[in-house]
Amino acid sequence: KDRRAVDVRYALCFPDTYEIGMSNLGCRILYGLMNEVDGLWCERCYAPWGDMEDEMRREGLLLYGLESGDPISDFDIIGFSLGYEMAYSNVLNMLDLAGLPLRSADRPELTPLIVAGGTCAYNPEPLAPFVDLFVVGEGEEVTLEYIQLYRQAREEGWGKEEFLTAAARIPGVYVPSLYEVSYHGDGTVAAVTPLEGAPARVTK
Repeated sequence: KDRRAVDVRYALCFPDTYEIGMSNLGCRILYGLMNEVDGLWCERCYAPWGDMEDEMRREGLLLYGLESGDPISDFDIIGFSLGYEMAYSNVLNMLDLAGLPLRSADRPELTPLIVAGGTCAYNPEPLAPFVDLFVVGEGEEVTLEYIQLYRQAREEGWGKEEFLTAAARIPGVYVPSLYEVSYHGDGTVAAVTPLEGAPARVTK
């Protein structure tokens, strides 16, 4: 695509190595779907092997998109595909390699927006402090919907909180910062209480 005609860049991240992520059908579908949209440029990004990570950290090289080589921290939206829970720690490591604060609360600006979806988005709480919004369920239509809302937010000068409050009303989107979660002694969720501005429940 012509960069001059692109207004949103999306880094589609798989929190595992290239060899595993390239065979992920869900990522391939989303990658193709997003790149069919005018003005939207989606690139892929994978977790490096340990030796590559060591060299990147030694050289101060930030995690980058596969197609352009640009740091993903320069992208508008960074989306993670969560296929299995053992990859959760890789999400945090990739954010760190990108030079970004791990916690959502420490990223007050709208850009870059950190999102996550996939099979394990049905168990979002372990990553709730770090992700701005989750897509729970099939992501094809929802992804394009929140991207369009992001475009509107940026054009109209919304803040991050205003965008997230609006995004939470999209069926299938869960915004952790709009809910207070309490736990039982064994670590299981006891209650999820909506805060001001949050939908009473996440619809699918």
